Amino acid sequence: MLVILLASTALFLAFSNGANDNFKGFATIWGSASLGYRQALILATGATILGGIASILIADTLVLQFSGKGLVPDALANAPAFALAVGGGAAITVMLATRFGFPVSTTHALVGGLIGAGLANSTSALNLGNLGSKFLLPLLISPILAALMACAVYFILSRIGSKPTGADCICLVGGQPVPTTNVGLVERKDAACLAPHLVIASQEACAVGAQPVARASVSRLRDGLHLFSAGTICFARGVNDAPKLAALLLTANLFDGIVSTLAITAAMAVGGWLLSRRVAETMSHGINQLDTTQGISANLITAGLVLFASRLGMPVSTTHVSVGSIIGTGAAGRTLDLSVVRNVVLSWVATLPVATGIAFAIGWLA
Repeated sequence: MLVILLASTALFLAFSNGANDNFKGFATIWGSASLGYRQALILATGATILGGIASILIADTLVLQFSGKGLVPDALANAPAFALAVGGGAAITVMLATRFGFPVSTTHALVGGLIGAGLANSTSALNLGNLGSKFLLPLLISPILAALMACAVYFILSRIGSKPTGADCICLVGGQPVPTTNVGLVERKDAACLAPHLVIASQEACAVGAQPVARASVSRLRDGLHLFSAGTICFARGVNDAPKLAALLLTANLFDGIVSTLAITAAMAVGGWLLSRRVAETMSHGINQLDTTQGISANLITAGLVLFASRLGMPVSTTHVSVGSIIGTGAAGRTLDLSVVRNVVLSWVATLPVATGIAFAIGWLA
């Protein structure tokens, strides 16, 4: 009976994780009206599923990290009652946050669950050294690092992306002189003007007088990169979260590692498909309105850091990294809302003790 309850708790936690985290990569996409909610949801869910499957190959270290081994004695980490307390504390915390539309960290909740379940057995059962170095330190450093890196990337992209007013077309022109009467075109009277060269101007200006060899839309390239970065975040989240939650299901000894990860991935996808709307509203429309360059910068840093941490087995939070990146781009673009930053930090502060308290209660009763 306890084993079935543990398996159900692990799947419920994955369901809650999907409901809270599924849309985070596409928050800037929906918020900027690049795609509708249903289109963004389909892409977010699909990328998460692919990431969960890929985690079988590239993130197996995280399964061991979140089994509790090294944080508590192995005998305790292998006990179904311990895993039940960990999963129950994290699942209830994340689902409560989802119910009220608060984007919180499942990783943070899991760490709280590990602490609470460990304390319920014995205060000496916790390895405080490993708790600090392997869990709390990555969670603390990752959003700060993300903010700094996203700030730098935004600064670079904003300089690269600067162009004359109305210029949205890049043409590779060869063999023809270029007219000088349109916006963004420069008069060239020497022979070099007949050589292939780039013209950046409006669509109308590029179409007059020039015979382009190749043409690309700046806005379409930018929007495509934004969409790609959003999908990469959801993929990275699947890689990072699926093995953490599979660790709980493995404790039930019902399935092997591959089947457990696939079951967790399926539960994440279902939760994301059915219940992600409230958190999506908060992140897309309730926190801040980012421009496309800020969205791209934040998304690229989030995806890169989460994938890198997953490969090293570091338990970082996609939520923490994502919000840290958004804060960094907001600071660089001078659009940062300090009241939003305060509320986000308060939600992070609350997640750990709430999950710890619930896990402690479940562990004590079990």
